[in-house]
Amino acid sequence: MTEIAKVDTADAGPRIEGTGATAWIAEIRELLRLAWPLVITQLAQMAIMTTDVVMLGRLGEAALAGAALGNTVFFFAWLIGLGPTAAISPMIAHILGGRPNDRAGVRAVTRMGFWAVLVLSLPLAIFLLFTKEMLLVLGQQPALADAAGRFVMPLCLGLPFSLGFQVLRNYATALGKPNTSLLVMVLTIAFNALGDYALIFGHLGMPRLELLGSGISSACSYTFSCLAMIAVVFVAPVLRRYRIFHRFMRPDWRRFSELFRLGMPIGLTMIFEAMLFNAATLLMGTFGTESVAAHQIAINVASITFMVPLGIALASTVRVGLSAGAGDRVGVRRAGTAAILVSAAFMSMSGTMIALFPYQIARLYFSADAGAVALTVVFLRVAAAFQIFDGIQVTAALTLRGLKDAHMPMWIAGACYWLLGFPMCIGLGIGLGLRGLGVWLGLAFALFMAAICMCWRFYHLSREQ
Repeated sequence: MTEIAKVDTADAGPRIEGTGATAWIAEIRELLRLAWPLVITQLAQMAIMTTDVVMLGRLGEAALAGAALGNTVFFFAWLIGLGPTAAISPMIAHILGGRPNDRAGVRAVTRMGFWAVLVLSLPLAIFLLFTKEMLLVLGQQPALADAAGRFVMPLCLGLPFSLGFQVLRNYATALGKPNTSLLVMVLTIAFNALGDYALIFGHLGMPRLELLGSGISSACSYTFSCLAMIAVVFVAPVLRRYRIFHRFMRPDWRRFSELFRLGMPIGLTMIFEAMLFNAATLLMGTFGTESVAAHQIAINVASITFMVPLGIALASTVRVGLSAGAGDRVGVRRAGTAAILVSAAFMSMSGTMIALFPYQIARLYFSADAGAVALTVVFLRVAAAFQIFDGIQVTAALTLRGLKDAHMPMWIAGACYWLLGFPMCIGLGIGLGLRGLGVWLGLAFALFMAAICMCWRFYHLSREQ
């Protein structure tokens, strides 16, 4: 049996050195230790979105479609702001991998993350105020565009709080404390569900605001999660000792620049993927309300399963970053490969379950056996087929993030999703008249190509480390 060494990296958890099966087992153990709270946190975030979808579904397909289009615009803006915050975790991991006791460096990275949120929030909020007008330009039905505009308006106020929570979440994850953000998300689920119940339907003495009420509830939930996470930072000993709010106004322009240098390509990479699915939503809008509603449900189901490999991938960013910061090429390759294999195993199981029970899943979202149910079943069967590719591509992409490789994944995502995937969606959905089925087949093709290219990039780059 090959001996291994666990190298102390302060609060971020041990870094595995050595070779052989024992080292792989130890790496997978450390990966899962970090990943399971992240997975549950991601599922908790999806529980919030699912609560919104289920409650709005009770209002009818029109309300659900309006929220789907509104979320298309909101998440475009949100992902732009998310980029610099996503760079926090790999930057801290690199610092602790090389200098385990560099608290000043960790503090500066986190502080500059907040600065980035403050810089980006105002222009992004102004952009969101024109949601209705943008959707009309994109050819959406006036009634749906108006509903989407009303849904997004209160989200403008919640945007900076949502991004602030991401700063603190990535800070806690890099320090090996993802369970703190999990606690906050569990509380936020209850907060959001109560807000939806009160404001959508007019319970608990509140006015019945329907779609607008869902938007207000979401904005309040973003605010709650950020403030609760700040409180946790002051309470948890590991997070408190870095004093991240100390000398908050002191700039660190080198790290501020690095956050944007890494973060903007990261943000664009996420936008390329997310907006492919959102562009598919816009395509569905041209096929009618029923197609949009079915698409939204299928996306919601696929997104729920996607949260598991995403949580694993977020953990792999830290694990790979620790080894990369220490210059351990073998550790980098092992950490990334272990994460990709674990994600692929889970998504194989989830794809099998979706393929076996598509009708039962669809009926969870609709109060009547409407035509949208049959369409949802069709889309879910395609989603079942691309599960494994979706899990592999996101995990490989985030292992590259752990290497501070941001630009090439951005180009890979742009090519796979927009030069290959989206034309395929249009060609099959509109050109060949397959409508929604054609759009979903195009999505599956894009994810397949991204999985191949992201894995190639990781194995090529980790060989050179």
